[in-house]
Amino acid sequence: MRKMKVLLVRSPRYYWPFINEYDNFLLPQSLPCLAAALRASGISVKVIDCMPMKMGWKSLENQIKIEKPDVVGVGDSESMYSNEAVRVLKIARMLNPQVVTVAGGAHFSNLAHESLKEFPIDFIVKGEGEITFVELVKEISKLNPDFNSVNGILFRQEDVIIETAPRKLIENLDDLPLPAYDLMPMDQYGRAKYLFSPGGITIHHSRGCISNCDFCVWWVQMAEKTIENGEVKLTPRWRTKSVERTIEEIELLYYTYKKKFFIFVDDSWNIDPDWSNRFAEAILEKKMKINWFAFLRADCIIRDEKLGVMEKLVRSGLRHISVGGERAEDDELNEIGKKCYKIDMVKEALDIFRKKYPQVFTQVTFIVGVRNETKKTMMNQLAYAKSLKVDYPAFHPITPVPGTKLWDQAKAEGWLEITDFSYYDWSTPVMASKDLSRDQIDDLLYTINKSYASFWWLLKGLCSLYPHKRNMYIWWVLVVFKMFWDSLKSWVNPFKFKEYIRIVKPKWYDD
Repeated sequence: MRKMKVLLVRSPRYYWPFINEYDNFLLPQSLPCLAAALRASGISVKVIDCMPMKMGWKSLENQIKIEKPDVVGVGDSESMYSNEAVRVLKIARMLNPQVVTVAGGAHFSNLAHESLKEFPIDFIVKGEGEITFVELVKEISKLNPDFNSVNGILFRQEDVIIETAPRKLIENLDDLPLPAYDLMPMDQYGRAKYLFSPGGITIHHSRGCISNCDFCVWWVQMAEKTIENGEVKLTPRWRTKSVERTIEEIELLYYTYKKKFFIFVDDSWNIDPDWSNRFAEAILEKKMKINWFAFLRADCIIRDEKLGVMEKLVRSGLRHISVGGERAEDDELNEIGKKCYKIDMVKEALDIFRKKYPQVFTQVTFIVGVRNETKKTMMNQLAYAKSLKVDYPAFHPITPVPGTKLWDQAKAEGWLEITDFSYYDWSTPVMASKDLSRDQIDDLLYTINKSYASFWWLLKGLCSLYPHKRNMYIWWVLVVFKMFWDSLKSWVNPFKFKEYIRIVKPKWYDD
């Protein structure tokens, strides 16, 4: 058995123009979690996160050359960055033809067969990665490895692709080591002045979801996988770390790394009211001066308000929420497989915050461009958003990503007009509806965004009595001004911001 050196890489990548470079430099939770699991098993590991380091492709190539890793791992759950992840592996293979290349994350998990055939990938880790990746690296280190013994992977054996048995989910997330934050450039994360400020950092207490919406890949990635009649069956699962373990991570980030704004990236933060209650009480008891963000379910907001939990959560520092509103009619929610609640629940949940917790910045996501979309239904989305009186409505064209029911249907029906994943940014329409072309959907997106962002909406936010809410509106003004200025420099119509929906290449990208 030889000693292995593993290098985990997040590549240089384009970023959204709505936010500046520092806003894009949020910590990717997968890297410190995987690194910690490897290190705890005695495996040498290093992490390179190119984004906060502003490390371009030439510099990354030099760094890989210096490190001389035995295994290079990449992983992307966002399909739009999959090509850049593959580019890392191509560089690693060019520098050392013997290097072992591993890919993970939702995109590669759900396009495993295609990725193994098309790209220089030796192994794909499917689903939850910590235990699987550790077992895989240990097997690679053996003189006579038996990769069939490692559950949850795919690999090539001559011209045949082998998929091993599904990996069981980690039952107790507390069994995992604390994320290896010391291997990350922690001083470079969360440096934005207004967005998730001061000191924004990601964290999660739970994994998975209890729902199975047709457009969502996150529940698929963390689903329970079993074999029934020779087919893999997916069952939604939600698991959480203990309150004590979550507080331990927060204290580490707060006291050691001086982070004060916690961005929970859980798919569904507020499933368990007892957990939420004990979490809020623990934060209040610790007297840490923090603010935090979470993705919250509308039905659980209503439940927690009735239980008296929501009031504690806000007192503990909850200052920014995102709720999935998605569509303006209940039958439209059913059409996209979001059957967990009705639109009346979304209205009731948002009313709770507007009337009782005005210090919390409210954000609601809306999906446009669905198969039955018309100009009328698009404008209904705008009217629905206005009726909710949210601080920020995020309108996204529906994007079928690999692994979702929507992807399978779009492929089968031939709906996809764009198959280049670099366009799958949830800002660019990649397919038409029955009545609207992609360009028409794009034009209507511009119209409804412009209509919502009125002068009085902006003035009210800028004059807010609450610091985080005020900062978010200041951030929005600065973003618009930057887009306006860039458009002037590019001789583009400065009032037609839809030209700037596409992702942007950093100046240092090729360096």
